[in-house]
Amino acid sequence: MIALCMDTSHIFLCLALIKDDKVIASVQKPCFKRQSEELFPELDRLMEETALKPEDIDEVVITEGPGSYTGVRIAMTAAKVFCALKDRPIYTLGTLQLYAGNTDNCRVILDARGKRAYTAVYSGGNIQGDIAIEYCQDIKIPQGQTIVGDGHLVGLEDSYPNLSQNFLDLKREWKKADNVHLVKPEYLKPSEAYLLHHDA
Repeated sequence: MIALCMDTSHIFLCLALIKDDKVIASVQKPCFKRQSEELFPELDRLMEETALKPEDIDEVVITEGPGSYTGVRIAMTAAKVFCALKDRPIYTLGTLQLYAGNTDNCRVILDARGKRAYTAVYSGGNIQGDIAIEYCQDIKIPQGQTIVGDGHLVGLEDSYPNLSQNFLDLKREWKKADNVHLVKPEYLKPSEAYLLHHDA
């Protein structure tokens, strides 16, 4: 079985080809707002590198967000078209879940613009609570918590994992879509009451 994994929901273009529980080729490069330009050239390069053809892809895995409105849709649209044309299954994984991987007590922080961040805590790939969109100054980080993502938003160093390896490590969490055409991005917006309280 060969899986094509794709994430374009944040600052990276991440592509991974996984065969029999092993990453056989991958790319993870920062290209915010250029993923749509670089996705297919990079995918062609990986396919050539592994001597694979589109027909060899058995399934596709993508992130569903939250993340950049346009970014989430780039990989999702490409995956939906491919899976519909080739009659292949499509799987989804949460963007923050992908960034956390299997790390215990891991808080993911990804830029949501406007001095806000998408954030959630995971342990072993499982969410501990809910995904939230919070003002950066309100994010509390307990001692001993591992921070992944845009650490600069809370005065720490940025820390980005190997997303291709995380796709593989979280294989048990891939969610198969019943209908390719009904796969939709997960967008997260703060409530109006929350914004009014913090903007006052």
